[in-house]
Amino acid sequence: MATVIARRRKGYTHDIEIEGGHRLVADEPEDKGGNDEGPSPTRILAAALASCTAITVEMYADRKGWDVGDLSVEVDTTYEGPVPVRFEVTMHCSSELDDEQRERLRVIAGKCPVHKALAGETGVEIVDCVVTG
Repeated sequence: MATVIARRRKGYTHDIEIEGGHRLVADEPEDKGGNDEGPSPTRILAAALASCTAITVEMYADRKGWDVGDLSVEVDTTYEGPVPVRFEVTMHCSSELDDEQRERLRVIAGKCPVHKALAGETGVEIVDCVVTG
């Protein structure tokens, strides 16, 4: 099990501690009552999808010996109110790939763990609200 902890700093600004000594800041924009000291949680979610897709595709291409060049992954998020309802992922690579390779990479991109979680393949359970000192 991996642990992530979010602790309120001020207002809606939260310090996030991720197992392994990594830290992030999440917040809301000022027009939503936040301090805009970091991306919103839904923007972090889109960033997780972009980075997971890139890493998954790069690992696959490396195993196949395919040169994808400088790969970047763009995620456009569509919202209904505060809730993301669609993530549109576009991969950009600087090397020429044939149609079959591009299609294979598109399929592999859909196998990244974050994509699978967003596609409903991962359960989420709110276990408790524990009072601490």
